Amino acid sequence: MNDAITEAEAGTDPVTGGARAEAAETAAAAPLGVPREPTGLPSVDALVERLAEADHLPADGHLAVYEDVHQGLRAELTSLDARPAPAPRPHDPRS
Repeated sequence: MNDAITEAEAGTDPVTGGARAEAAETAAAAPLGVPREPTGLPSVDALVERLAEADHLPADGHLAVYEDVHQGLRAELTSLDARPAPAPRPHDPRS
């Protein structure tokens, strides 16, 4: 059995000699800069804006933000299916 560790296993880039982990961490820390356009619905816009919070979190923190926003958007869509309350009937002064 060979106990030697290859450069790939050690996480070193054989071309540049730098650690791949450092390059990946630097690249992952940069915000994506994806524009978020307003929808015109304040509740939906607030949820979409929450996605910007992921720009300041490490990758393992993104999931919580995405799940929260997804849950909020599903709730907004579900509310569209709710039946409106019946319209009030006009008061009949004769009764």
